[in-house]
Amino acid sequence: MHPVTEPEGAYLASARQHAVDEFIRIRREIHAEPELGFAEHRTAALVADKLEGWGYAVERGVGGTGVVGRLVRGDGQRRLGLRADMDALPMAEHSGKPWASRRPGVMHACGHDGHTAMLLAAARRLAEDSHWSGTLVLIFQPAEEGGGGALRMMEDGLFERYPCDAVFAMHNMPGLPLGHLQFREGAAMASSDYATITIDGLGGHGAMPQHAADPIVAAASLVMALQTIVARNVDPQQTAVVTVGALQAGQANNVIPAQARLELSVRALDAGVRALLERRIRALAASQAEGLGCTATVDWRRGYTVLVNTPAETALARAVGLELVGAERVTLQGPALTGSEDFAFMLERVPGSYLLVGNGDGEGHCMVHNSGYDFDDRNIAVGAAYWTLLAQRFLTA
Repeated sequence: MHPVTEPEGAYLASARQHAVDEFIRIRREIHAEPELGFAEHRTAALVADKLEGWGYAVERGVGGTGVVGRLVRGDGQRRLGLRADMDALPMAEHSGKPWASRRPGVMHACGHDGHTAMLLAAARRLAEDSHWSGTLVLIFQPAEEGGGGALRMMEDGLFERYPCDAVFAMHNMPGLPLGHLQFREGAAMASSDYATITIDGLGGHGAMPQHAADPIVAAASLVMALQTIVARNVDPQQTAVVTVGALQAGQANNVIPAQARLELSVRALDAGVRALLERRIRALAASQAEGLGCTATVDWRRGYTVLVNTPAETALARAVGLELVGAERVTLQGPALTGSEDFAFMLERVPGSYLLVGNGDGEGHCMVHNSGYDFDDRNIAVGAAYWTLLAQRFLTA
């Protein structure tokens, strides 16, 4: 394996004292054998075996394929949860890396392989470290990519069997400088809901539209009307997204079909705005269809909730970041993101914070969910050092 160079900076001083080559190999191994949500059998077994070897009490199969490792040290009463996600995406990889996916149509395009490796590296260091006292709970979650693995683990009794006083998670972010840490108190990531709107009309001959009720015209009118929700119903100081990602209707140019279907993605950073979006979408679908002689049916599917970072835990997360990498490599209150993350469900149950680590902003560092994406291995040292220091500070407070 080629040696891995590290970015310059004192923020890696601690990490350089601990070998991360083993975890770079693990990350690349996971990357080459990606697994979709609730099918992370190989990855989960690797994680569980490593944790058991370092002395953690391990439970496998939590919420399907989730893994939880617990380590208790000293007489400290505080309980800290750290979470990493393990699943890959259903897309083909074109990164050209030697460790690229060997599974057609599946790739780690969001860096969950790196998140897993970072937390494993921290797990080993914390198992060897005596500078903390309390309970450490490491949560390796399946199916973050739309599968709701966090909910499944919680429904399976995650926090009943492994109670935590606070829980934290970290995600890489292309576009931020490598190793840069970004925090945000309050709403940090959007809710995600999905709707299928089916418009039923009356089919007919394209040359005689007066004998039909055209669902395509109703669908087109609805697409334009939906744009007014964010522009005219949502407070301009709030954030919302209504995206029509698909409009399907008809097959021939001289046939008016009987039905059209729209697929929507709906996002908000506030629970009230989230509810408003649903009400207005339903109302507009009904009125636009009725006005053109059609009917509309809305199939609304609630997805992830708004991710809200709590103040005290975010303050601690920031302090650890400043101590580790210095103020020049920290954004204390970054912008909210309209992407979604099911760690939000854990934060509804337990206080905590979700932070970002830069995956690079130069050439070759493309955005996540891109077929050319790859996690930057140099961040394994950064992530491991961050989790280690956070655990030390939280479990000795």
